[in-house]
Amino acid sequence: MMHPMNVDRPPSNQDLDRVEGVIARWAATQEAENPAVVAAERGEPGQRRWYLRLRGESRDVFTVWLTVRQRTLRHETYFMPPPATNAQRLYAHLLGRNHALRSMRFSIGDEDAVFVVGEFAVDDVDETSLDRMLGGVYQVVEQNFTAAMRIGYEGTFRG
Repeated sequence: MMHPMNVDRPPSNQDLDRVEGVIARWAATQEAENPAVVAAERGEPGQRRWYLRLRGESRDVFTVWLTVRQRTLRHETYFMPPPATNAQRLYAHLLGRNHALRSMRFSIGDEDAVFVVGEFAVDDVDETSLDRMLGGVYQVVEQNFTAAMRIGYEGTFRG
């Protein structure tokens, strides 16, 4: 774990390089040892970004994107496309789910798709926090995907 963040100055490039190293080692370990992780890949050269593809049960495969920002590590997961039916009911359902979530939330993103997003301070990035985040995302997707798809694709989703 890094030293406490100085609110007067953002973490240095050296601090962010240390965070990158923690994430890179953790992602490699996940790919090698976690049966739910299908792949762990680094983003484009020069980006502080990773992609972890996970195998689920209710949702066959989904990706968690990790992006190191100036002060935070952001994670986001494409949860589902925009609803074809019952949009208001789906959004109310997900908003209600947000109430019980910690450190992440459902969000409407590009092209009105639904995402699971969250972030935490780069100072808090360590293997334990990354494990907690990945387990939390996995749990949120697994516990909510089927019900959300049944609402948003009523009559066509058979999951």
